[in-house]
Amino acid sequence: MKIAAVQHDIVWEDPQANFERLAPKIKQAAHEGAELIALTEMFSWGFSMDTKRVFEPVDGPSTQFLVQQAQLSGAWVCGSLPERPEGQDLPFNQLVVASPSGDVHRYAKIYPFSYSGEHENYNSGDTPLTLEIGGLRVSFFICYDLRFADEFWKLAHDTDLYVVVANWPESRRNHWKTLLRARAIENQAFVMASNRVGAGGKLPYAGDASIIDPFGEILAHAEFDETTIFADATAERVQHVRTKYPFLNDRRD
Repeated sequence: MKIAAVQHDIVWEDPQANFERLAPKIKQAAHEGAELIALTEMFSWGFSMDTKRVFEPVDGPSTQFLVQQAQLSGAWVCGSLPERPEGQDLPFNQLVVASPSGDVHRYAKIYPFSYSGEHENYNSGDTPLTLEIGGLRVSFFICYDLRFADEFWKLAHDTDLYVVVANWPESRRNHWKTLLRARAIENQAFVMASNRVGAGGKLPYAGDASIIDPFGEILAHAEFDETTIFADATAERVQHVRTKYPFLNDRRD
């Protein structure tokens, strides 16, 4: 399956402007054969802590955009957004995965980024998400989750590809790149990570979107520019690496 990470800037707290910027990028990625397309964390708003104003209801505009784009492109499309279910005082940083058939799947970020106060403005999730897409078992995470290896370990035996969407700042870009490769190597799975570029909330972002194979080889990488990266991911490659190097069998969970 061909997969694509869209590395893009975000117009701060302006969903409609972001929809207009992203629709052509999604269309082009699908035209080039991508069956799974990852946008970034908070793709339509930016990583805003002003959640009294910045939130959407379930199936709000950003989710509708993802569903529409998935149906138009014929690809699975995902990204996270601030979604507040009815009855909740705070929204979740919710990763929404839309299928070409119109189905919607959700993953709420397990680890809000306390360093920035996210834990005070967003609820945390507690349930992982793994989907079968194009013959691959795909598990989804958001940004700060990347620092918690145990969450990835728990899913390793049932995962061929991890998708990580992020707003990871330039100041810690070396951590980002190192942790992505570590998650691929230690779990012997593909990792596709999409990160924003530009500046938002007074922070600069370097991008560094990456696709890494189960042996830790970097298949595609981007730095500071808006771009889309592609790679082919197969369950056979995962099985080959895990059979040749059966390290997961020695793991003590």
